[in-house]
Amino acid sequence: MKSTLLALSVSLALPLGSHAAVSDEWPAIVEQARGQTVYFNAWGGESNTNNTIRWAAGQVEERYGIDLVHVKLGDTAEAVSRVVAEKQGGNTSEGAVDLIWINGENFATLKEAGLLFGPWVGQLPNFSLTDPEKNPAVTTDFTVPVGGMEAPWGKAQVVFYYDKSLTDNPPGSMPELLEWAQENPGEFSYPKPPQYLGTTFLKQALIELTGDGDALYGPVAEADFEAVTAPLWNFLDQLHPHLWRSGRNFPDNGPALRRLMGDGELSLAFSFWPAEVPAAIANNELPPTVESYVLDGGTIGNVSFLAIPFNAQHKSAAMVVANFLLSPEAQAYAQHPDNWGLLTVLSMDQLDAEQKALFEALPSPKGGVTPAELQQVVEEPHASWVEALETAWIERYSGN
Repeated sequence: MKSTLLALSVSLALPLGSHAAVSDEWPAIVEQARGQTVYFNAWGGESNTNNTIRWAAGQVEERYGIDLVHVKLGDTAEAVSRVVAEKQGGNTSEGAVDLIWINGENFATLKEAGLLFGPWVGQLPNFSLTDPEKNPAVTTDFTVPVGGMEAPWGKAQVVFYYDKSLTDNPPGSMPELLEWAQENPGEFSYPKPPQYLGTTFLKQALIELTGDGDALYGPVAEADFEAVTAPLWNFLDQLHPHLWRSGRNFPDNGPALRRLMGDGELSLAFSFWPAEVPAAIANNELPPTVESYVLDGGTIGNVSFLAIPFNAQHKSAAMVVANFLLSPEAQAYAQHPDNWGLLTVLSMDQLDAEQKALFEALPSPKGGVTPAELQQVVEEPHASWVEALETAWIERYSGN
């Protein structure tokens, strides 16, 4: 056991690009992981997501003897707060969180506070399949360098969707959205920030409307927040009276937005998951007259990451789980529209013929967008803009 632990500690200390260490030390990490339980803290608000994690749990138990427990979160901040509280309480080695599905804002918070384990991602054999040297999206998170402290899991991108039986001229930009809402009052809304989809709407609008886009890709403290965001608040001030319930109430999240579309209360909505609409049509949650599309100038897209807290009890097993989720089999399973529709982070150029065939066999879902339509990806602003925008939005509109 001592030799295994020594091999593990040596391998974890090696730099991100040390591919020799992957082949030499990975078997020791796998052996150390056997019999461990991984408490995977991940959003639990969608059945497709939960079912995919449940499938992965069965796979890692069968292959590696790992018990993967999905700790369902309403917000990633719940797990972040738990890690922070453990640090403050002096718990440096027996943390309750082994693996977190994390977003850019929370990653930046934990990284800055020194509450993440790593670097470790370079030790994952499947990480090379993302072609990280040519794919900066898997090495930065909301413009913050990952530094080997979180592993990519999947890609997402904002798509809008509309019901062709209710409207035939969906807007292709934010100015057009305002005009459309004025002509179709009550038929559009967005989730209330700080819910992540609502905050994403703010960022999408700000990127398109601001005249100083470069400022959004540096720390908010270095920019004139009031001047940069003025076009956003002017846009929302005009938009809100024409929203669902006149902007006095907002949907709680993406599923609530989808239900309003399914009930015919809205004729236009949006999602961060390109496969959400096809899955909802297949499940009879949305009518077959609903179609997805991408705004003319592109939409925000990002990579979903997995991180390990500094005090996780089962680091080696968490690494094995992360590596499995990066395997072509798991990536193709998650991308299948009947399962989840999470876009793969793997580079097809790095896969062999058999692995590529897993993705080539995936069906084209009804009501979805094509891969070509998802080529226009707008980069996320710097992580510091998230809290600043949410705070300002709440101050301006939470009393409505």
